[in-house]
Amino acid sequence: MGGPLFLGIDGGGSALRVAIVDHGLNTLGVVTAASANPNLIGYEAARELIRHSIAETLRQTGLQPASISAAGIGIAGASSSHSREWLLQTLAPALPDCLLAPSSDLEIALVGALARRGGILLLAGTGSAVYGISPAGERLQIGGWGYLLGDEGSSYWIGRRLLRRLIAVYDAGAPVERDPLSRHCLNSLGLKQPRELIAWLYRSEEAPTARIASLARIVIDLANQGKGEAMAILEDAAGLLAAQAENMRERLDFAAAPIAFAGGLLDNDNFMSLTLAAQLGLAARPVAMHPPVIGAALLAKMEWSARQDS
Repeated sequence: MGGPLFLGIDGGGSALRVAIVDHGLNTLGVVTAASANPNLIGYEAARELIRHSIAETLRQTGLQPASISAAGIGIAGASSSHSREWLLQTLAPALPDCLLAPSSDLEIALVGALARRGGILLLAGTGSAVYGISPAGERLQIGGWGYLLGDEGSSYWIGRRLLRRLIAVYDAGAPVERDPLSRHCLNSLGLKQPRELIAWLYRSEEAPTARIASLARIVIDLANQGKGEAMAILEDAAGLLAAQAENMRERLDFAAAPIAFAGGLLDNDNFMSLTLAAQLGLAARPVAMHPPVIGAALLAKMEWSARQDS
């Protein structure tokens, strides 16, 4: 197979993806595995999962490690800003003699979405963060502190707002069934009354953060139907993310920065994503050119091309 080949690794919060592309970013093979976030599964387990997924991608495409010219990687919980050596040590045995481009899950999402290394990414899924790169190459992240300290505007934040509303209605002595959000929440979960939320939330092997974040779909659905209470929650969520984006523009001195959206709340047209786009003065929701895993491969290609030109 002629021409340089590039490998991308996207270790988002929920899954690990490895892809191999050619010089034109045509995908030759993709492998998906469970999350490789080292903060969730441990650094040794994450290392082995990443190496195994690289080997499996090479096997499926019939390629040898020596066929890969450069590899880019972004792993949630292991940004190159604080885990560069771990990322390099993880990749080196699997891809010897290959140019390695360690990054972060946010940067590869930005590069993939915009097909360039500059702009502002707004990510809102289970968690949230805003990430930017200035024309001069300055990198800045706002948010991304996790559910205990931040994640404003995320699915978790929205789900928690829904539960707090339900509890407030119940504790005030008002009939829960007369509040659309509270009624839909209980019905969706198959619960008869609010006190059953305690068992639903705390007596499960699934992490409470994931369970709370899953409730955002109720608010999204009701807002899409024009329910005012749900729309108000999502307008607040969008406002928090928009404020962070404006802060990013000012701090990077990049008023004309192109905007990218990522994450389950923003990668489709819904009341939340469209409201956020409007608050940012955008005519439509930004649509990513490539997924993050291809962004990682493109980042590797950029690094390789720069070496060829030097």
